Amino acid sequence: MALTKTRSIALLVVAELFTMSLWFLSSAVLPDMMREVELSSFVQALLSSSVNIGFVVGALLIAFFGIADRFDARKIFALSAVLAAIFNYSLLFLEIGGFVSILFRGLTGLCLAGVYPVGMKIAVGWGQKDRGFLVGLMVGALTVGSAFPHFTAYIGGMDWRFAVEVISLLSLIGGVLVLFCKLGPFDSRATQFQFSDIFLCWSNKYIRYPILGYLGHMWELYAMWAWLSTFAALSFQASMTEMEAVHFSSLISFLAISLGGLACVFAGLFADKIGKSQVTIYAMALSAFAALATALSFGGPVWITVFFILLWGLSIIPDSAQFSALVADHTPAEKSGSILTLQTALGFGLTILTVQGTPFLVALIGWPSTLGLMALGPLLGIYFMRKYLSLPSLNS
Repeated sequence: MALTKTRSIALLVVAELFTMSLWFLSSAVLPDMMREVELSSFVQALLSSSVNIGFVVGALLIAFFGIADRFDARKIFALSAVLAAIFNYSLLFLEIGGFVSILFRGLTGLCLAGVYPVGMKIAVGWGQKDRGFLVGLMVGALTVGSAFPHFTAYIGGMDWRFAVEVISLLSLIGGVLVLFCKLGPFDSRATQFQFSDIFLCWSNKYIRYPILGYLGHMWELYAMWAWLSTFAALSFQASMTEMEAVHFSSLISFLAISLGGLACVFAGLFADKIGKSQVTIYAMALSAFAALATALSFGGPVWITVFFILLWGLSIIPDSAQFSALVADHTPAEKSGSILTLQTALGFGLTILTVQGTPFLVALIGWPSTLGLMALGPLLGIYFMRKYLSLPSLNS
């Protein structure tokens, strides 16, 4: 059983990493696309936020119809990954920034709703005492996958089509790999979906507060990830040429997001020992500090800004897995797929506002102030997690 668990989780992690690399492809290659065609700030933001919109639509459909709890999660994951790869590869033949390309980015996001939360359901089916670690692995895979387009953009130079081809192929491979996973002993299916199940998110305080904390976390996460290479390049241009700054920002973006992925694994190990809720509070406190420090260092010496960006990338994501693990801990196993999917839908719904609204805020108050405002999310998240810790008979 132990060998089967290790093998299945390893395959699941690789499949998740490969498939979720689709998410920030447009953000990573945007500077190179802009060399070929001029895009408005609204369209630039929409290329990223359309993925979030599609994800929210897909997640709501999965949650409301109980798809993740009624059918084999591996087949849902595999079909979603393959379709997402096809939609992404189609970008090579579409007008850059055109309506259809934005639509296909949205359809890619819709498919990813069948990958990320569904992958978490498969993972939590393999354990209870080590659930923080298992979900940490999944979020770590998502994070490194999110960073990978920046790496392909870095090694591909100015050829953004190279990144599209590589990432599409990885998603296709991920869809095949997940079919070789086994389902764990704690996996459960619902015989019939009940619409009332979704109200557990609010009626149960042990679920409500982690979800509200998660929303605070999501306030900054995807806005930071989506615009990281852009604001880093602008900051670096105070000391570098534009070409050098853009190229260097791709590398720093990859490193910053990847560090967060590694931190998820270690955070999961600590969470199973000291408590998941404590880990979320520590991570959000450090993330809020890093956001403010990055804002203050913007346009200053490159090495100082790089340090704070890396610290921010390291601390911005490890709490995400623990929010999901807490929700899973307090949710009946046969409903976990739907509740986890609904949780992520709420979080990514919020990111549509933050990702799309960032360029408008920048136009009004500039990058430093905009980055500083991102710290409000984790500070609010800390407030809700302290309320969670005050609940009676709490053992997490």
